[in-house]
Amino acid sequence: MTSTPTPAPSASDADFQTETDKRLTELEIKQSYSDDLLEQLNLLVFKQQSHIDQLSAQLQRLQQSQSRGSQDASLDPRAELPPHY
Repeated sequence: MTSTPTPAPSASDADFQTETDKRLTELEIKQSYSDDLLEQLNLLVFKQQSHIDQLSAQLQRLQQSQSRGSQDASLDPRAELPPHY
């Protein structure tokens, strides 16, 4: 079995390898920035959802309070009189 000799790397092969390494490094840097941005956005979404949950609970309490207040006022006719009477 005869093996074919591999040609010695040429200058253009070295340039190609260097260019490929540069491009790979740039892609890895971009991926790193993208990962960081994704983490920041996930944290922001989590905080916003927590805030939305708090506001929803507050709104529900206000609606319940208002409905109880309107029920109490309808039971006492004097509660509807203006304060100057």
